[in-house]
Amino acid sequence: MAYLISVNAGRPQPTEHSDMNFTAIGKLPVDGLVSINVPGPKGTEATGVEGDQICDTRHHGGPDQAVYAYAREDLDWWSGELGRELPGGAFGENLTTAGLDVNGARVGERWRIGDSTELEVSAPRIPCRTFAGWLGERGWIKRYTERALPGAYLRVVRPGRVRAGDSIHVVYAPEHDVTVELMFRALTTESDLLPRLLDAGEALPARTREKVLARLQ
Repeated sequence: MAYLISVNAGRPQPTEHSDMNFTAIGKLPVDGLVSINVPGPKGTEATGVEGDQICDTRHHGGPDQAVYAYAREDLDWWSGELGRELPGGAFGENLTTAGLDVNGARVGERWRIGDSTELEVSAPRIPCRTFAGWLGERGWIKRYTERALPGAYLRVVRPGRVRAGDSIHVVYAPEHDVTVELMFRALTTESDLLPRLLDAGEALPARTREKVLARLQ
């Protein structure tokens, strides 16, 4: 059974690795019920998770990046590679999951968490220098990109409240084969895959669609 190990939120902290001079990538598990709502448009500081915040509003946030999920199984793999413990929230994820193939999820796939909250897979996370600086690992962006375990951004379809231990059910799976991993590879190392992203239809974020169409022209 798939379920939430933790729900994580972060507040701004000083950093030398962002033009904003602050980052909220460091997230910690939150006790009890946490509200999940549709955030404001891109450019606002709040994410879809109660108590969570972003600093670089130019590159992060908005409805297509309302919530970020990462699998505990993938954190454990990285923990073995890096030789260090990676607690829930270590990759800046809002939801640390177990028993769910986050990277194999299809764009447009919908998850019900707990009794009523419903989220939709929208895009992979693309690594940035703030992420690399936060972890303090040399060559991190290259290593992360080559391994292609990006985790998934999610839209909020039905707001609600979630907590650690809640079950996760896939309630809708599209028929196309555009997974989070495939989309990540198309946007990073294998641009020849970009045309395939159009198979995701309306679930594909508008900015990604524009990029694919520009390439096709």
